[in-house]
Amino acid sequence: MSRQKVQSDAAPAALGPYSQAIVAGGMVYCSGQIALDAKTGQFAGDTVEAQTHQVLRNLQAVLAAAGSELAKVVKTTVFLADMGDFQAMNGIYATYFAEPAPARSTVQVARLPRDARVEIEAIATL
Repeated sequence: MSRQKVQSDAAPAALGPYSQAIVAGGMVYCSGQIALDAKTGQFAGDTVEAQTHQVLRNLQAVLAAAGSELAKVVKTTVFLADMGDFQAMNGIYATYFAEPAPARSTVQVARLPRDARVEIEAIATL
C-alpha cells in the first residue's frame, strides 16, 4: 500500500518529524492539530472555545488538501489539558459535525504542545 504525504499551507506546519496527514488505502490519517493560526504562528485565543474553533478549521484545511472534508471523518481523538473544558469543547465540536457524528475518544493529558488547551486528530475517508 502506498502512502501519500498531505501538506496544507492553510494549517500550521508540523512542529516535528511528522506529516500533517497521510493518505493510504482510501483513508486520510490526520495528525493532531492545535490552535495555531497558520499565518501568524500564534494561538487563535486563550479560551478552549476559541482554540477548538481553530483546531477544527486547521483540520478542515488538512482534510481539504487531502481531498476530503469533515463530513467524511469517521473517528476523532480529542486531547484536553483539562477535562473541565469538556462541555465547552463539546459545544463547539458539535457545530462542525453533522449526524451521524464520528466515533470519538476524549482524554485529559498532562500537557499539550505549546501548552495548548485542546488538540484533535482525525481519520477520514476520501
